[in-house]
Amino acid sequence: MTITQTARFCSLAALLVSAGVSAQPSLPACAEIADSSARLACYDNWALRSGTAPRAPQTAAPASTTTSAASSVPGTATTATLPPAPNPEAPAATLTAAQRAATQPSEITRFWDLEHASARDSLEIRGYRPVSLALTSADHVNASPSSPTRSAPTAATTYQNSELKINLSVRTKIASGLLRRDDDKLRDSIWFGYSQQSYWQLFNGGISRPFRATDHEPELIYVFPHALSLPAGWTYRLSGVGLVHQSNGQSQPLSRSWNRAYVMVAADKIAGNGDRFTLQSRAWQRIDENPAKDDNPDISDYIGRAELTGQWSFGSGSGNDKTTHTLGLSLRHSLKREARGSLRLEYLRSIGSVNSGLRWHAQVFSGFGDSLIDYNRKRTVLSLGLSLVDW
Repeated sequence: MTITQTARFCSLAALLVSAGVSAQPSLPACAEIADSSARLACYDNWALRSGTAPRAPQTAAPASTTTSAASSVPGTATTATLPPAPNPEAPAATLTAAQRAATQPSEITRFWDLEHASARDSLEIRGYRPVSLALTSADHVNASPSSPTRSAPTAATTYQNSELKINLSVRTKIASGLLRRDDDKLRDSIWFGYSQQSYWQLFNGGISRPFRATDHEPELIYVFPHALSLPAGWTYRLSGVGLVHQSNGQSQPLSRSWNRAYVMVAADKIAGNGDRFTLQSRAWQRIDENPAKDDNPDISDYIGRAELTGQWSFGSGSGNDKTTHTLGLSLRHSLKREARGSLRLEYLRSIGSVNSGLRWHAQVFSGFGDSLIDYNRKRTVLSLGLSLVDW
């Protein structure tokens, strides 16, 4: 047995002796152990005693190490390859909310690489917002866009209400472990993201099927992890700050752009039946620019100054027929008496394997800021299509 394994078994033995426990440890008891090495050893001992994991063949080891381990944890092999930890989904109905948060994977933790043990490499290209292709139908299309500093074009364009919407979004982790490092199991990190949304007049052959609007959104994000218990079984997962630029790449008078600095927080909850809930909130402040060059000075009064996003994910079926469903709601608000902003309601359903990331995607948007060119025009848009998430 290696020195590391011996230390783990010794930690477990000390815990059992101090608690006066001689019976086999239970999974909830293991989950409550604060020390990560002792908790892993508790899982190992549970798996070996219950017969859920095979023991590896014994190999020779120094006498002093073998004696210490054997006397600390009776019935264990003198040395063995550590078996995998038990499936965290199995005891979900019997664990407390705090135990579920500690033993089951968190979507927020996985998405932002908050734990060092499960983090992926830096500079990998990863998904950010859903990459999607959808047919859309709106109550109207803004044929003569304008703003307080930019007049509408002299001739209105004859657009159709039905379009094809294309969303592209990627991110990569630039660095991690800036403030939380070494033996700390949590890691802070810096990310770069890029998102692009295009509306394509695919069915409008009369005007040569142009791209009506394309918005570009590069973003720099710093994420600081937490694992703080909140009421009703929620866990506070992260705090973050970011800088984001958004523009449509057009020339005057159709140019629209703005820069923002924001703060964000996020929390999640795993219910006893395995359903997952996430909440994320962002509030931002627009970065001032030269009034003479400002294409949209009142944009914050329309698109908003804060956003709250919630998701509920649940499964149906089992085995090869298992399906993942996600309901999402996003609210933006101007934080002024004259309330403006938007509401976005969406539903995603997995296609094929639940791990494929491919989803049917339905979305309803109503409000301001569906695209930058429409920042001061209220629109209601229905979208139906396919999205790729979690890749």
